[in-house]
Amino acid sequence: MCRHDPQRRWRILDAAVDVLVTDGAAGMTHRKVAARADVPLGSVTYHFSSLAELQEQAFAWYVEQQTAQFEDLFTGVETREDLVEVLVELVQGGPSRRRSAVLGFELHLAALRDPALRALTQKWTRDSRAVLARFTGPEIAGRLDALLEGLIMHALLATEPEPREATRAALVQALAPVTGWGE
Repeated sequence: MCRHDPQRRWRILDAAVDVLVTDGAAGMTHRKVAARADVPLGSVTYHFSSLAELQEQAFAWYVEQQTAQFEDLFTGVETREDLVEVLVELVQGGPSRRRSAVLGFELHLAALRDPALRALTQKWTRDSRAVLARFTGPEIAGRLDALLEGLIMHALLATEPEPREATRAALVQALAPVTGWGE
């Protein structure tokens, strides 16, 4: 690699995201990121003054990408069934979805202790709910967002995959309007 590498900072961030997925925020080190990015250790500390800054910027970059991808998922949604199908796939998605979900939960866990990351997760939640609210209204969007996070976490932790129909049924029920007791 050449001495002046304008893409180095982005490679470091990409490597940091990989390390966050495999080792978590608690297991992230400058050395692991440098090795994953295939750059000298000094390059990591040159671009990011602390491990906390590196984590924050890696998570922010991830959230920016995820927000755009989440928005794109709903581009072709025209019917309630389209919406349900997109949501089921969001929960039941394959290996690339798993990687993203692990990183999302790693961010939420780190945000419990870091106010800057907590602000990032709150913005991400607002943005996600705004996308959902276009189809459901704000009240149902909030309920649906919480259900999606729970369903995704359960899917990550399950030793046996949840049947698609069970996921679909939970989502359809969450999309139903709230009614009073006995109605």
